[in-house]
Amino acid sequence: MALDPQLLDILACPDTHHAPLTHDADAQTLTCTECGRIFEIRDDIPVLLLDEARLPAGGDRADGAA
Repeated sequence: MALDPQLLDILACPDTHHAPLTHDADAQTLTCTECGRIFEIRDDIPVLLLDEARLPAGGDRADGAA
C-alpha cells in the first residue's frame, strides 16, 4: 500500500517553518523543502519526529545527537 496522494499534499515539516515535504517513493522518505531533514516512512506511515529525522549529508540526526 502506498501513501495517499491527498495525505502527501497536506503533510508538512514538524519544525516551526512547516515547509512542504517531497516524497521519494523508492527510498520511502519525505524530505523537507526548507531544512532538508529526511523523515522515514515505515509500513506506509510517515514518521514525522524531529528527533528521528536525518540530515541529507552524512546521515546524522538533525538535532545533532549521536
